[in-house]
Amino acid sequence: MEIYKEFAFDSAHFLPNVHDGHKCKNMHGHTYHLRVYVKGTPGENSGWIFDFKELKDLVRPLVDQLDHTVMNNVPGLENPTAENITIWFWNRLKPILPQLSRIELKETPTTGVVYSGE
Repeated sequence: MEIYKEFAFDSAHFLPNVHDGHKCKNMHGHTYHLRVYVKGTPGENSGWIFDFKELKDLVRPLVDQLDHTVMNNVPGLENPTAENITIWFWNRLKPILPQLSRIELKETPTTGVVYSGE
């Protein structure tokens, strides 16, 4: 069984490695929607896989590092594609949240990334 918690943040970025003339080479922003999944078995006493408040407390500081920033200035996100942003979250969450099973990041209502650490 999996549970998830959703977060939203607004950030600006540009993609330095795309060809000249590509619109994403210019500074622009998105409202990102992040969904963090945790896998497990509900506890016998608690009935929970993981406390949603505790999950929020683990993820929120990372979201706050990116909210209302230019992500290119964040260490590890010099090329902030949706894929790299998702990996950035994974690499910071997995060591402190071993039950982490996947992350979804939506860059727009119709585009996004699903990552399971592979």
